[in-house]
Amino acid sequence: MTTENSRDKETGDLLGAGRLAAVIIASTSAARGEAADTTGPILVDWLRSRGYTTPDAIVVRDGEPVGQALRSLLVDAGEDERPRIIVTSGGTGLAPDDRTPEFTAELLERQSPGLVYAMWRKGLEATTSAVMSRGVAGVRGRSFVINFPGSKGGVKDGITVIDDLLEHIQTSIEDTTDHGPRV
Repeated sequence: MTTENSRDKETGDLLGAGRLAAVIIASTSAARGEAADTTGPILVDWLRSRGYTTPDAIVVRDGEPVGQALRSLLVDAGEDERPRIIVTSGGTGLAPDDRTPEFTAELLERQSPGLVYAMWRKGLEATTSAVMSRGVAGVRGRSFVINFPGSKGGVKDGITVIDDLLEHIQTSIEDTTDHGPRV
């Protein structure tokens, strides 16, 4: 093994190196300063540990502000300024202002429901309420977007599921994967 490969293995193959990621937290109480954002720091730390340049989480009220934050990152930003990974947390439940999945879905070009199903399955190991999350996942351009629940447990479950798939998701979106011969 070369020195370079050894270094890559020691740093966990920082697959996000040179790539931007963003975290959006949908929490009316945290946006008002009435509660602490408990999931944003977990998500930001995870993405940074994978090598992504990730600013602190964007904390917005539930509802339309989530849509505005997503549009800002996916539509208004220039192509080279758009994050490759956008993770939201919160706004995926059944409350009237839980609209994160709707705002996300309208901006996606292609959805990937299997990722959300996998997160539900993982969440069910701990709580039956995991299936109440209505999150979506998918792609717009070269950006992957996924909605995590607003709980720390839901975020940790989501990371567990997505972490092993993140490299394949990224290389697929960037079309740098060699699919090999089709049989």
